[in-house]
Amino acid sequence: MRLGATLAYLTPGPPIAIAEWAKRLAGEGFESLWTPQVIGRGFLVPDPFVTLAVAATATEGVEVGTATVQVPLHHPADLAHRILSLRSVCGDRLTLGVSPGSTDVDYAVFDRDYAARFRTFDENLPRVRRLLDHGRDERADLAPAPPAAGRPPLLLGSWGANVERAAREFDGWLASAYRRTPEQIIAAHQRFRAAGGRRAIVCAIPLSGKDDLGPTGEVLQRYAEAGFDDAVVLIGPGGPGPGQVRALLP
Repeated sequence: MRLGATLAYLTPGPPIAIAEWAKRLAGEGFESLWTPQVIGRGFLVPDPFVTLAVAATATEGVEVGTATVQVPLHHPADLAHRILSLRSVCGDRLTLGVSPGSTDVDYAVFDRDYAARFRTFDENLPRVRRLLDHGRDERADLAPAPPAAGRPPLLLGSWGANVERAAREFDGWLASAYRRTPEQIIAAHQRFRAAGGRRAIVCAIPLSGKDDLGPTGEVLQRYAEAGFDDAVVLIGPGGPGPGQVRALLP
């Protein structure tokens, strides 16, 4: 199982120097760097597209990804343009986790309908896919040609019945450990594999203090034994050093 890390705090804390943090994580052996889209919750989580562009420029060979972009918060052409722009910086190192979102505060910031997020997701994502595949559609001409390497992998951040949808319609699945127990996540992973799912990532595994190292090591081992392809830790502002965390998964 590969080990990745999150490039942001999800609680109030000192600002992260993204380039230096990305270099440090990559230097300690983390194989992927991820960031979420979170806005309007009383603390700053930097824009994911800016964050990943900086991280990709500051490192070499490390995968960078969104976990996740909330598709309904964007116009589909604007979102596709931002992804194509980021792809031009990251190349084939970019992976996109997408979701309908799960927090109403983010929607209130943009005056968007939180209750309609699943419907909006289903309406907007097909157009985003077309624009990424072809660089254009009948209403927009964003790029003269699609990227030579093709569209970035699309992973669905999901729960419930959408776990099987991630297996059928996407390149993989992102399971958030921020609000779920390992037992719930492993059970859902079994459903994902039974439905034919490919890449499975458990993300946002929190480490808020040095006392979390032992329990987190046990959880990582459980995820590895369950067959997850990747685990992504979320080291808090008072958490252990990246080297200590990386050593949990040889």
